[in-house]
This record gives sequence, C-alpha cells and structure tokens, in this order.
Amino acid sequence: MALNRSFLFAPGNVARRVEKALTLEADAVILDLEDSVAPSDKPATRKRVAEALRQPRRVRGYVRVNAPSTEFCYRDLVDTIHERVDGVVLPKTESAADLHAIDWLLAALERERGVAEGSIDLMPLVETAAGVQRVDRILQARNLRPYSAPWRVKRIAFGAGDFGNDVGLEPGLDEAELADARARLVLASRAAGMENPIDSPWFHFREAEAFRRALERSRRGGFQGRLCVHPDQIGPVNSAYLPSAEELARAERIVAAFRQAEARGEAAIQVDGQMIDYPIVYRAQALLDAMQKAAK
Repeated sequence: MALNRSFLFAPGNVARRVEKALTLEADAVILDLEDSVAPSDKPATRKRVAEALRQPRRVRGYVRVNAPSTEFCYRDLVDTIHERVDGVVLPKTESAADLHAIDWLLAALERERGVAEGSIDLMPLVETAAGVQRVDRILQARNLRPYSAPWRVKRIAFGAGDFGNDVGLEPGLDEAELADARARLVLASRAAGMENPIDSPWFHFREAEAFRRALERSRRGGFQGRLCVHPDQIGPVNSAYLPSAEELARAERIVAAFRQAEARGEAAIQVDGQMIDYPIVYRAQALLDAMQKAAK
C-alpha cells in the first residue's frame, strides 16, 4: 500500500512549479485547476496538466478539478483523464450524488481510454458547512450506487480555508475552532469503513512551532496525512505522520509482551505501568505496520 502522508498542491498553470513538484518527496502531487487558476486560464491549463502527468515522475499524480456545481468540472475531467493519472481531487463535495456523478463519468472515461475501471482514485474535499453536516450521507455513496464496479473513494480530505470562509470563523494558531469538524470527518470515515482522512493545508508559513503542534494534534486526532501548499511542508508532514522512535519502541514492547501473555492464556497485562488489552495491542501493531510500509 502507498503512504498517504503528504499531498502537495501545485498550480497547474505555473510550469516551473509543476515541474519542481513532481521531483519532490511528497507522497502525491495535486495539479490544481481550481482555486489557483483564473477562469480565463482554465481551458489552456487543462492541456498543460494532462501533458505534465504523462511525463516520468516518482510521485503519484492527481488533478484537482473544479467543483461539481461549476461549469468547468465536466471539461476538466474529459480533457485531463488518461492512463497516467492516479487520482482526482473533488472540491466542495456536498452529497452522495456528487460522488455518483463523478464516479460514473470517470468510469466512462476509463472504458473509453483503455484504463482499468475503478483504478483512478477519487478523493473528495469536504470544505463547506453542507459538506461537514452531511458527511455521513456523503460516505454512504458506496452503498447507494446503482452498479457494482470497484468503488474508487478510499478517503476524504478536509479543506479548512473554504470551511472557515463558509461558516464565518477565523481559526487561531491552535485551530480549536475546527476541532468539531475534524472529529466528524474522522468518525464518519471510520464508521464507513474507509481510510482515515487527510487533513487541511496549513497557511501560516512562518509559524513552524505552531505547525509542529498542529501536525501532532492531527495525527493523534485520527488523520493519516496532510494537504501541503509549500514544498517546505513536505518534510515535517512526512515525519509527523509516522510514529516516533519512542512510540515504535513502546509498540514493540507491547506486542512482544502480549504475545507471551496470550501463550499463557492471558489477555490483559501491564506494560510500562499501563493496562494492555486487545484494542491497545491492535493500535501498537498498526504503528509497526505503518513503519514497515514506509520502509518499502
């Protein structure tokens, strides 16, 4: 499985930034057709994005199209989708119907262009009051589909900037105002049997210590990665969403001690002064599995 720690945005109409982004250490790069591209430049940018994603690269390549409600979304997809596109980021997702429509169009384009059906990832951005309020219903889209092709939505992402604008709040550096929305996305994702979500970009470039604290809160709060808007964020993000050496050592102690306990017929023990039972062991094993995945 691929790691999903860092998703770096690059404006699709700035060739030097696109070229650089595709050489960096992000887990994925998102070439943008939405907020960073003016309406007058969107048609020309589609071709540039499609061509850029045909070039050799070391990272997965996504396209952020415009919202389903706009006049641009359909042509964004038709003009950019080909066999080298790994995924689509769908902004301002507000309903299961949004996902059904885009999923159907992607499936049609895959069939038409000789791409394995369901192979193009679809990552909805939940970034409006309606999207957060309806997130449970949005994630029911898989169960309400009228056909049985592979479901392409593995995870959702949070867009705090648009969400804050939509509901009229201005988060501080500790982002306490966003805690409820984030918790809803994590809970809804896991209840739907999906991967943990991807967290919102961080826009305070000069606040490195606040960013470090935000990353720690995010990982502990159930997010598996973060959207990035600057190359300098990739390193901190990649490190933050992996367990630390101390956490790994403790996880190894827990797993080893519990195996010994199970062999004795015990299922509740003490490690480092903490009671350990199955849920804690499962979490410890998940940390070890994540590190093993990162090493591949």
